[in-house]
Amino acid sequence: METAEGLKQRVQALSIYDQTDQGANENSKTTPSWAWLFVLLLMPVALLNYLDRQMMATMRDSVMESIPEFSQSDKPQEMWGIMLGQFKWVYAVFSLIGGAIADRFSRRWTICASLFAWSAITWWTGQVTSYQELLMARSLMGVSEAFYIPAALALIADSHSVATRSKAVGMHQMAIYLGVICGGFGGYAASYYGWRWAFITCGIIGMLYAIPLATVLRDPARLDSLNASSLHSSRSKDVGQGFFALLSNPSFLLLVAYFTLPAMAGWVVRDWMPAILKQRYGLGQGASGVTATLYWQVAAIVGAAIGGLLADRSMRVTQRGRIYVSALGMAMIVPAIFGVGNATSVTMAVAFLILFGLGWGLFDCNNMPILSQIAGTSQRATGYGIMNFVSISFGGLADWGFGRLQDAKVPLNVSFGAFAMLAIISIGLVLSIRISSQENTIRS
Repeated sequence: METAEGLKQRVQALSIYDQTDQGANENSKTTPSWAWLFVLLLMPVALLNYLDRQMMATMRDSVMESIPEFSQSDKPQEMWGIMLGQFKWVYAVFSLIGGAIADRFSRRWTICASLFAWSAITWWTGQVTSYQELLMARSLMGVSEAFYIPAALALIADSHSVATRSKAVGMHQMAIYLGVICGGFGGYAASYYGWRWAFITCGIIGMLYAIPLATVLRDPARLDSLNASSLHSSRSKDVGQGFFALLSNPSFLLLVAYFTLPAMAGWVVRDWMPAILKQRYGLGQGASGVTATLYWQVAAIVGAAIGGLLADRSMRVTQRGRIYVSALGMAMIVPAIFGVGNATSVTMAVAFLILFGLGWGLFDCNNMPILSQIAGTSQRATGYGIMNFVSISFGGLADWGFGRLQDAKVPLNVSFGAFAMLAIISIGLVLSIRISSQENTIRS
């Protein structure tokens, strides 16, 4: 009978070297069909996750007109920025909890419960009549949505080997971009049907989809060589130890910083670009919402497809392949941010947004795969939760700060120039990450 010390050593070894994915060994060139099925099942969830967020930005004028506190304030832009930031700050804090729960218990049930909860809150958002109710709805949305991304990306990473991990994550992120695109048409939907109708409809769809999803989705067996009772008794300690192990890992801390700095610009582009285009170029609410989201999100889909394929192929040559592809994406984002801030026409702004989207796709599809190279299987959701916590906390500050800068009439090129400088710094950060010598590459 195995001793407690022997069991502990086996759990630690499996956590560090990440060699027990069900059906998809780390060094395997083949991926089981159910691994791709999981990605396809999660894509509608990812779409709804970001559709529900993006609608608020593109329906801004309609929402502000229906909430009396905005018209009664002399700082409506700052109020809007606080509301956007409120969602992110709550989301950030609960990302830590969501990641730990997904590692401690079940990725499957974390995902399905999160979907049902945020869909119910999306439905309720369509009923609010005051600014305080709107803040409460967005706060609860932040709580419920925070559990999804760490669990979903960890489940995908668990299911796929090094050979397909970036492509699989890239497919999932494509659905996020599609959600933003659909949300970009929110301005038109609000003009014809009212903004409340859109939130109510999306909420009902999400609640209904959560039920069949729970019956089909499964948790990959990550530590299948250990019996279930031994795994259950050791997992609570593993999560706590994994949390502190991640924070003591210099490469993980570099990844957190790399994940955070460009995300500040990403959130401002996603949340404020409809208003920027409307105010700067005189576009209507519907046209500004579509223009601000459609082009760069389509470009991000292309970037994620290219980035996933290029990164997985690069891993056949070097274990730093994903890092190099991600850094290439960031090198595209830097001039794009400068360009958006200095654009003198809608056409020029759209061109730089497309460049931003291409770079974002290369960056976004490789964050979880890079994390998988420096953290064990039982640390992935926790690690991504920490990354979300830091990144979105600063994203909330960026939304609030940008609102204040707008009220203070600070030129756009100054604000976006600062974001571009942060992106430049992040390139050096990702190139400084060291991959574990235990991470093997796939060679043809």
